[in-house]
Amino acid sequence: MHPTFRRAVSSLVLTSACAWALAASAQAPAGVKLFKFVSTRDEIVVGLDAAQLGAGSGPEVGRLAAMLADKGQLTVWQYASHKEPSGELVQAPLRQVAIFKNDAVRIEPYSTPLPVKPIGTAK
Repeated sequence: MHPTFRRAVSSLVLTSACAWALAASAQAPAGVKLFKFVSTRDEIVVGLDAAQLGAGSGPEVGRLAAMLADKGQLTVWQYASHKEPSGELVQAPLRQVAIFKNDAVRIEPYSTPLPVKPIGTAK
């Protein structure tokens, strides 16, 4: 492979990776984390801000599971995909829901390629 071609390809890959990283970081507002709660009946995607999630050194999903186990229930915002008036598809808060510890079978981090609207922007 010609050195000039190799540099051009490396440059293109690096530029694409940087652009993708910037786009990914711009999609989730600071402090909003999405999680999927899975039960025997259904699945639900919820969003929590940094204040709800609390501080800690462990993984966020572990802290969330511990909070649910300690409190017995959590009130959180359900998230769903939504089409904005501009036509853009986003992940947005839909409504507040209560999650009970005896209903949740599994909690896992949730990621989406869609932009995530902050909590408090529900209709």
